Amino acid sequence: MAFKTNIFVTGATGYIGGSVVARLLEHPNASAFQITALVRSSDKAAKLESVGVRAVVGSLGELDKLEKLTSGADVVISTADCDDLDAMKAILKGLKTRHDTGTTGNVPTLIHTSGTGVLIDHAKGMFAYDTIYSDNDIEQIESIAPTQPHRNVDLEIVEADGEGYVKTYIILPSTIYGIATGKLVGIGAQHPYSQQIPTLIKASLARGQAGVVGEGKNIWPNVHIDEIADLYMILYSSIVENPATGHGRAGFYFGENDEHTLYEVSKAISGAMLALGKGKTLEPTPFTEEEYKRDPRLVYLGTNSRCRGNRSRSIGWKPVKTTKDMLASIKPEVEAVLSML
Repeated sequence: MAFKTNIFVTGATGYIGGSVVARLLEHPNASAFQITALVRSSDKAAKLESVGVRAVVGSLGELDKLEKLTSGADVVISTADCDDLDAMKAILKGLKTRHDTGTTGNVPTLIHTSGTGVLIDHAKGMFAYDTIYSDNDIEQIESIAPTQPHRNVDLEIVEADGEGYVKTYIILPSTIYGIATGKLVGIGAQHPYSQQIPTLIKASLARGQAGVVGEGKNIWPNVHIDEIADLYMILYSSIVENPATGHGRAGFYFGENDEHTLYEVSKAISGAMLALGKGKTLEPTPFTEEEYKRDPRLVYLGTNSRCRGNRSRSIGWKPVKTTKDMLASIKPEVEAVLSML
């Protein structure tokens, strides 16, 4: 029997994870993969099974199950909750078992999804900051406070790499945009929508006028869903082909290709709402304190997060879509949200 690479995926029916699994199924070496996914429903499990993915029904909260599944994996791709420290500890415990009981020199691989939210401040839309993080600058990344979002999980992963029983790689997407397409969307197995921009759209539609946090001066990077999914495949290929691919302390990979202010996004939403007969004026208006209380996620949208994916590009990632493409994607997103409402 030919050797198969056992790949275990969390979040396989999500926006990012589904796009990654779709690419694994289309990979030139797909016939050598045994892909296993942890999913929350038997319906989604059946849909994944129909395209050749072994699906196990369960949740990140079932730590024993998570550990057992991980202990049988050569590669783990984590795209579910990036703030679930207990789940990550279970994954790492399983990978340590894999290492300790495997053949000599067998070091499994973990590709984890974090996010550039680890870089945020408390701007509330009132200013942009000048600090730009590079994924090539190890000391700069290590200066990020452990209290930042996602950071406790990221540090746990880096520590595991330092212990030598796993090689870890952390992809940090920025504002991901675009409606996902592909095999898993086509069979109804994958959630096709992002979070940040749709959150802003839903809040704007609820008030009948596009909203903005403060003055919308804060800056975030952005990346298209197809291009961030490409980064996972390019990183995986680099890991297989080049043992020197940065991991652990040197294993952070930012996913970005241009920047935007929140005001630009809010104004594009406003234009789309006007065109669809759902808005009042082209100029977005600030959210109120009451609106922040109803949806605390809006405050998050007013933060700064600036970075450059230099290490990501050094392994061959070549994103081409820019803020212009992101702004052009907003009207279809507004239409999609309206159709769901």
